[in-house]
Amino acid sequence: MGSIAVVDAGAGNLHSVVRALRYAAPEADIQVCSDAARIAAAERVVLPGQGAMGDCMRQLENAGLVEAVRRAAREKPLLGVCVGMQMLFATSEEAPDTGGLGILPGAVPRLRGPAFENTGEFHAPGLKVPHMGWNRVHHGTPHALWDGIADGAYFYFVHSYYCAPEDPALTTGHTRYGIDFTSAIAADNIFATQFHPEKSADAGLRLYRNFAYWKP
Repeated sequence: MGSIAVVDAGAGNLHSVVRALRYAAPEADIQVCSDAARIAAAERVVLPGQGAMGDCMRQLENAGLVEAVRRAAREKPLLGVCVGMQMLFATSEEAPDTGGLGILPGAVPRLRGPAFENTGEFHAPGLKVPHMGWNRVHHGTPHALWDGIADGAYFYFVHSYYCAPEDPALTTGHTRYGIDFTSAIAADNIFATQFHPEKSADAGLRLYRNFAYWKP
């Protein structure tokens, strides 16, 4: 098995992603990369993210990795995780002055609505934002990365924003938390999740192993 570059975008979950990948795919050469040349040389790329999207985008820009990630998204298997999924889109309410990578068409709005509390618009008792905890992910469409993972399996979430693709066909997983939102997307050689596979026990490890062997 070849190399997997885990992009260092200043994310707090970077090393937990690396540990999970090494456990799930011990045959792979897992490398933390903050260098564009190493990302270009890797056979697969993982783009993790945690915290604020604007901070993660600025870290990519400051490290000169924006074009390297965009090129990887065109040429090789790429897995986005949490904010790493959100960065694939063009705009986010969280970072209106920064924007995302613009690889996929769509936006990243905040979780809001009558079902939620303390969002700045609604104050009725309800679900909390950020959304933190275990929720089911239902498969929107079949995909190689769902192999061995039951439809409706539980995954772990920590987020206040979610991806809203312009093309509904991008959605390969969806979750109910106050609203039905896209929790996984797939487009050719790209797969991304709003949940954290590295915090999602056996289902998350299986998804990482599936990615390590994925041949889109």
